[in-house]
Amino acid sequence: MSNSHEHHHHHHHPARYGKAFAAGIGLNTVFIIIEAVYGFFSDSLALLADAGHNLSDVLGLIIAWAAVLLGKKLPTKKRTYGYKKSSIMAALLNAIILLIAVGAIFLEAVQRFAHPQPVAGKTVMIVAVIGIVINAATALLFMSGREHDLNIRGAFLHMASDALVSLGVVVAGAIILITGWEWLDPVVSILIAAVIFAGTWGLLREAVDLSLDAVPAGIDTDEIKAYLENMPTVLNVHDLHIWGMSTTEAVLTAHIVRSQIEDNDALLEKLEKELHNKFGIEHTTIQIEKGTYACGLAPDHKV
Repeated sequence: MSNSHEHHHHHHHPARYGKAFAAGIGLNTVFIIIEAVYGFFSDSLALLADAGHNLSDVLGLIIAWAAVLLGKKLPTKKRTYGYKKSSIMAALLNAIILLIAVGAIFLEAVQRFAHPQPVAGKTVMIVAVIGIVINAATALLFMSGREHDLNIRGAFLHMASDALVSLGVVVAGAIILITGWEWLDPVVSILIAAVIFAGTWGLLREAVDLSLDAVPAGIDTDEIKAYLENMPTVLNVHDLHIWGMSTTEAVLTAHIVRSQIEDNDALLEKLEKELHNKFGIEHTTIQIEKGTYACGLAPDHKV
């Protein structure tokens, strides 16, 4: 049972991120205003462009926060699972926004190779240092949750990648001021774009998986099936499905054939508790069968 403790109790995490989101959105909005004002008065296109880029970060944080808040809404007759899936949609949307940002950085770097431009001045570097502090501080607020919640990882990646971009501006700017190597600016941009792409690709892949109701990462279907089949009086387990209701909550449904069904409630209580504690399954639905009829969903290829 190597992975069995990974998901336990993660559904309590998102609640404490309200302050983190509020702080991140507030800090970054102030920073965007500073950048836009400085950029406008110092005629710096680089600063105005970065203010625009930071706006996508605030958008990313708002999307992630909205998903956390929606996830808390109670189920309705129409939406029987509530809005829990919104955290998966937010992670997917954030991955797409990040990939668009990576494409924009890469394109701009390639254009700068073809048409070198004067490098960022001291003002731009000072503002970039402020950017590193604000973005890194915001990223740290989401650091602990990024392992267990894809939506929080999306928020973390947004802020960490922006801190990285600002760091690139400062380092490249400082070296160019000393050496005069103008080509370093686009090279650093391309390297940063590659690093962000590597981080975002995993986020995108996992978000797509969860959108398609794949088994969440860290949950082993074979291990769970073996556990269910090893229960006393269980003859067969079929129509087993495990998927993510949200970025933190897994759902399981299964048909279990038993040789005796008198103590069903005791078994169901035990399974619900142990599937939660050992495998992190939040929501369990089990159909008990006596095996006196041929279940149409018994074959593995039937869904």
